Amino acid sequence: MERRTFLKASLSGGLLLAAPYIARASANELRIQTWEGYTEPEWLKPFEEKHNVVCRVAFTTSDDDLFTKALASKGADFDVFALNTSLVPRYVKAGLYQPLDRKKLPNYENLAPVFHDNPLTFVDGEVRSLPFAWGSNPLIYDQNYFKTPPESWGVLWDPKLNQQVMMVDDSISAISMTALYLGFEDPFNLNSDQYDAIKKKLIEQKKVLLTYYAGFADGVSLFAQNSVKAMYSMGEPQVKSLKDKGVNAALTIPKEKATGWLDGWMLSPGCRNVELAYAWFDACLAKDTGKSMTTKLGYGNTTDLAANQAAGLTYADKLVWYRMTDDLPLRTKLWNEVKNA
Repeated sequence: MERRTFLKASLSGGLLLAAPYIARASANELRIQTWEGYTEPEWLKPFEEKHNVVCRVAFTTSDDDLFTKALASKGADFDVFALNTSLVPRYVKAGLYQPLDRKKLPNYENLAPVFHDNPLTFVDGEVRSLPFAWGSNPLIYDQNYFKTPPESWGVLWDPKLNQQVMMVDDSISAISMTALYLGFEDPFNLNSDQYDAIKKKLIEQKKVLLTYYAGFADGVSLFAQNSVKAMYSMGEPQVKSLKDKGVNAALTIPKEKATGWLDGWMLSPGCRNVELAYAWFDACLAKDTGKSMTTKLGYGNTTDLAANQAAGLTYADKLVWYRMTDDLPLRTKLWNEVKNA
């Protein structure tokens, strides 16, 4: 289960979030392609009223789905879109973006320092994407067992926790985390010696591993049912779901850091109303928007640090943001070899 789908189903006792308000036809229209949760009524409706505009929202189902749509129409089917910033180079290479002018965004200065000049989105002075929401792949642990938060990813290899640790069944995530644990500077670009060391370490982990899990809900259920003490997590919402099941769960970012995802807004090359698109971007950079998103959805925001702190999201500077990986087939092959070892 993908992280946004999981979050949508997990809030409010499993009730689905209300779909964004989409008005009917209007001459003044903004077409938005985005993930669920990024066009909530709390900030979408005021924007429509202020600018006398109709926002037509289409939800993205996957990263590949978004790219396929953009490529097929050369970006003509939507004006603005949200995506994981690790994929920005893919759109730049395909010419599926327009650079942004900071001077047209009064709220640009609201961006927290950790996001203000993120190398994934700002290249040679060119603004390619505006960071909007973020989260991590933290270490989740049982506070009844750990009286203080584990300091290192090494806990997932601890013989004392035999059959009480879990890993997500995902090659990019597992290999990147292990790379950080082993002290490799760039977990997304590795050489052959580093891959060999990671493979050896992941095979070694199988001596104490209970199981691999596939998806948010699967991880939560297996953790709760098997008295698991520590887990490499797919994201913050798993803590809330574990607590709902009676597990005294918490998360931590180990000293070796953790991977994190960062989503941002981009301007489509097929945008029909650039001025209106800038108005939308600026509204998304307002602190009230960031606060509302974090309070309602639990995502980290990029503009209101007080809201992040209140939600416990204080560790953006301890994350290594996802980037395009060096060799996906190689990672898949290595991961299958680890699981079959």
